Amino acid sequence: MCGLSGIARVDGRALTGAADSQLQRMVQAIAHRGPDGEAYYRSGPLGFGFVRLSLVDVAGGDQPLRTEDDDLVLIANGEIYNHEELAATLPSGTRLRTRSDCEVLLHLYRRDGLRFLDKVRGMFSLALYDRTRGRLLLARDRFGIKPVFYHQNAERVVFGSEVKALFEDPDCPRELDWERALRDQAMTRAPAFDESPAHSWFKGIELAPAGCVVSFDLRSGERSTHRYWSFPEFDASGDASEEELVRRYGELLSSAVADCEMADVEIGLFLSGGIDSAAVAALASGKPQTFTALNGSTLANGDSEWGHRTARNLGLTNHQILFRTDSVPGVEEWKRFLWLMQTPLAGPEAFYKHEMYRYVRDRTPHIKAMLLGGGADEFNGGYSKGIAGGGEWPDFLDNLDRMAVRRDQYRSPELGGWWDVPGLPLVKSSVLREAAGRPAHEPYEALFRWKYRDVQQYNCWHEDRSAAGNGIEARVPFLDHRLIELVAAVPGALRPRLIWDKQILRRSLVGHLPDELVHRPKGPFFYGEGVRHTYRAFGAMLAQDGGRLLEEALSGPGARQFLDADNLRATLRQLQANPSSGHVEFLLSAVNLGLLEQMAVSLPAPHVQVAKAPVPQSVPVNDWDTDAEKIEAEVVRRPPVDPRTRAAVADNVLLLKDPAEPSVWYLTIDGEIEYVLDEDELPEWPAVLRALDGERTIGEVLDGLGHSLETVHEELADAIDLGIVVRAEAAP
Repeated sequence: MCGLSGIARVDGRALTGAADSQLQRMVQAIAHRGPDGEAYYRSGPLGFGFVRLSLVDVAGGDQPLRTEDDDLVLIANGEIYNHEELAATLPSGTRLRTRSDCEVLLHLYRRDGLRFLDKVRGMFSLALYDRTRGRLLLARDRFGIKPVFYHQNAERVVFGSEVKALFEDPDCPRELDWERALRDQAMTRAPAFDESPAHSWFKGIELAPAGCVVSFDLRSGERSTHRYWSFPEFDASGDASEEELVRRYGELLSSAVADCEMADVEIGLFLSGGIDSAAVAALASGKPQTFTALNGSTLANGDSEWGHRTARNLGLTNHQILFRTDSVPGVEEWKRFLWLMQTPLAGPEAFYKHEMYRYVRDRTPHIKAMLLGGGADEFNGGYSKGIAGGGEWPDFLDNLDRMAVRRDQYRSPELGGWWDVPGLPLVKSSVLREAAGRPAHEPYEALFRWKYRDVQQYNCWHEDRSAAGNGIEARVPFLDHRLIELVAAVPGALRPRLIWDKQILRRSLVGHLPDELVHRPKGPFFYGEGVRHTYRAFGAMLAQDGGRLLEEALSGPGARQFLDADNLRATLRQLQANPSSGHVEFLLSAVNLGLLEQMAVSLPAPHVQVAKAPVPQSVPVNDWDTDAEKIEAEVVRRPPVDPRTRAAVADNVLLLKDPAEPSVWYLTIDGEIEYVLDEDELPEWPAVLRALDGERTIGEVLDGLGHSLETVHEELADAIDLGIVVRAEAAP
């Protein structure tokens, strides 16, 4: 993991010495990406700035890399996993001057031209200067794991691994693209497919496409794009057998994990409770230290527990990184994090990942790369059960059809109304699809192409920035193109057996992991039973200092034009009163847009120069069953209960008596029985719930019943946290 930046004139003129100070500013803006060194290169129309994180050929792999005649100059970020295999194919007499995995790219380009990446396997972004042809190339790996952005005007092109580097150019626009951001499916979360290209979120700044080489003629300014890899077309007619596909998948995954272990330094592993990271742990040839998020959400949904159990089963060291439920990111802390991420999609998941990387960097600084399980859900059927809505494979396919219709309704709204009328649609969906004006893939394939877009716009983006912000490289074995090409070739008849609930992955791991791990249901990172803890923490973050983050976000011209300030404030008040009342991510995304608008105008200090919050701690766990009570005490900090507060049972909650069991009460939420209360076990609690009327304070209710707050404090705190009991304003 390194940082690229550069300037190239496209009008046939040479750079002057004045470019050196700009290159230095660009490098400083992304210095966090390369704590092991920096370098500069300027010749003729082009200048490079580079920062390095050294993982391969630590002593001799400094960049820029050059051919002996200096005709080709390269800076690259990432890893070329099959570099030795590729080097063996070079013409006789080719001499590599370093052991760097990236040097082979120079000679592949000299031999193959724009097709030099066709057989490269790895994750990378690069900038290559071809002095003889007067050409600059920017290129990225097939899944866009490593980033590179650029801005071009009539005189020059500037580029960098992060947008903040480009903002150091005085002629680069620094304007948030509000309209595109608000329409983006990742922001609206609409249940519809989106195969549109990933973008930068800022006007005038392009994100080099994944799987492509972008070429700039430095004499004429002409720009062209060569695609060396396309997302595979899905073929339902293949004749491969089930057993063969499972075997090949297992072999390819083992190869991908081995590739991602390539380094001359120690590599760690983020381990959740799911099959994906467990698979990487089981197949890793080394014994990586593992790191698991321990917060209120992962404690409640079992993710942290199963991370510990998986590590213990495999004989791996496990760090349970602690995020207490009362831990709330500060205003300045969030702004620093958001500027590092530079995406409105920055949210709880990315924040927790960033803090885990901070822990790794602080406690185990010799670990410079981290293995991840990301990408397995997206391309192995991980969302199939969720999309089926509790049903089976036919329900999954039916709902995919509905998502395809929703996509086509957006494209052709004049016809879309036929699918909004009550009853069954009376017009064939093919009519709507044709009217949408562009070819559309079948719904099954469209799901995977949508997820291909997702990993570029969201997953790879936040994994790269959260790791890079701490001088660590994120490695993702599941984003090996050979795996996705194999899944694309699964015949239609075998899809229900292999793609449903990631069976192709699960079956390939039989013998590598215990059955209880192989078949453990997919779990969320922080969603599920304990999501309220996360929502409460981030709602409190937005509310602190009188809603300072929200008010700052609303102060810019774009925010005033596009956001409904009164409704944002009302939403925040609702979340404060009841953390389970809605998805805090929607509000947070809108706030992020406003904050990014402000920060783009007045650039924050470089990430390496700003003060940081304290590094998270870890909780030592020897045996989960034995330590469970201690773990919960460390994690869960219940909200205080103020006896002066007026409170009532929420409108969607009913307390019902069981006529057959005098001591039993049922607590229903939205008409569904969620809790059973037994007066024999908690004699005070049902009476307290029945008495809370919103008129009297909690203290007055308890006094009237003859109970003390201590007797029901835990139950009241949990009920408030769950939104069962809603707090009103404190009594005077």
